[in-house]
Amino acid sequence: MSLTEAHKPKLFTGPHLPLVLGVIALVTLGAFENRAVGTALPTMVREFDAIGSFGLANAAPNASYLVSLAIAGLWADRRGPIPTLRAGAITFALAQLLVGTAQGMPMVVAGRLLSGLAEGLLDVALMVLVARALPAVLRPRMFSLFAAMWILPSVLGPFVTGLVTEQVGWRWVFIGAVALLVPSWLLLQPAMRLSARSAAPERSPKETAELEAWRSALPWAFAASVALFAMTLAGDKLQAHRFAGGLAIVLSVVVLALAAVRVMPQGTFVARRGFPAVVAVRGLGGAAFAGTGAYLPLLLTLRHDFSPSRAGITLSITGVSWAFGSWLQGRDHGLQRVSVLRIGLVLMTLGLAVTSLLAWSDGAGWVGLIGWSFAGVGMGLSSSSLSVLTLDLSDAGNSGRNTSAGQMAGTMSIATALAVSGTLLALNSSDPGPWVFGTIIITSAGLAFGALLTSHRVRPITS
Repeated sequence: MSLTEAHKPKLFTGPHLPLVLGVIALVTLGAFENRAVGTALPTMVREFDAIGSFGLANAAPNASYLVSLAIAGLWADRRGPIPTLRAGAITFALAQLLVGTAQGMPMVVAGRLLSGLAEGLLDVALMVLVARALPAVLRPRMFSLFAAMWILPSVLGPFVTGLVTEQVGWRWVFIGAVALLVPSWLLLQPAMRLSARSAAPERSPKETAELEAWRSALPWAFAASVALFAMTLAGDKLQAHRFAGGLAIVLSVVVLALAAVRVMPQGTFVARRGFPAVVAVRGLGGAAFAGTGAYLPLLLTLRHDFSPSRAGITLSITGVSWAFGSWLQGRDHGLQRVSVLRIGLVLMTLGLAVTSLLAWSDGAGWVGLIGWSFAGVGMGLSSSSLSVLTLDLSDAGNSGRNTSAGQMAGTMSIATALAVSGTLLALNSSDPGPWVFGTIIITSAGLAFGALLTSHRVRPITS
């Protein structure tokens, strides 16, 4: 081993090990909670005789997550990641206890709202902590671990949750998550102490003005959360109330667009070179991938006669292929970060194009799923690369807000894409022909291609 290799920093040795283990534990716990809710929620609404509240319970965390991101970005930059992380962990515990001890759906929905708040706080705080505690050379591998931690929950989470729900009751799924939070939190203590001892960055007048501008955008983030919530509910009621539901969706999209202009970095909508282009690519790529993934199980069930369990294979393909792509981007491949991003977007575009065969051809089931796996690898490559670029183009004074802006762009663009495609499906729900699903997937491929065309602008002007 060369002297250079011997002194090369590693994730799983030395002072970085507690941070890595703690982050892995928290991300895995959050992923299990995410998968657990989807498995346990049908039992919960039946027990409370509140099936009509199913959509409300699903929409609640998405709405609160959006405003939480804005708060977390400002808080982490002003006070550091530790207070934000602590608040996220406490909120997560309260959310699980509230759902686990719920006596009716109002308590469940309240707990789900707190879950969204916790997720936003933890996501941003962990990113800022990684930025401060790890050298830049280790960040790509760290983000590949973020994605890998979703594999086990995606494969085993529904089975374990179903088993616990059947044997001891769904409440223990959520109460058990609180117990698992304790060791995860203890593992993070060394890295948190190191971060707390580091001096707060000095801010220039420009950076102070940027912080104040972000604070003034918080009401717009709240408006976007309300619009996202309303848009989800309107989509659920569209079949019964077409005019009112359609109008609500249109108004919600308008509010989301106005909010996006005010909370996104200046220049995002023209993909100005540097970080604004990173945010634009994240929004386009996220909408492209999620816009197809949300409808694949339904497409396989209606067009290819897949059983519900077989149709669920798309979730496993998504988790494994995304993690594999993220693992690839973390290897020492000698490519520039922008090149890795562009390769990922090429794979996503071509993979989505092949996936569209699922809509047009009855005999192309497995061919289309192979295309979806390539799209998943592309998403893993591009999403993790965008996270690395976000931190590379940030400093200690704005990494929280930049992380928050990227996450918010993805959330709002995905919500808009799902609202538009959901409206198209709802208007043709009696007999959704191949053209409905084909239009959704081809449009997603077009968004991925748009992200590819924009990706060359993520390089800073000075490079």
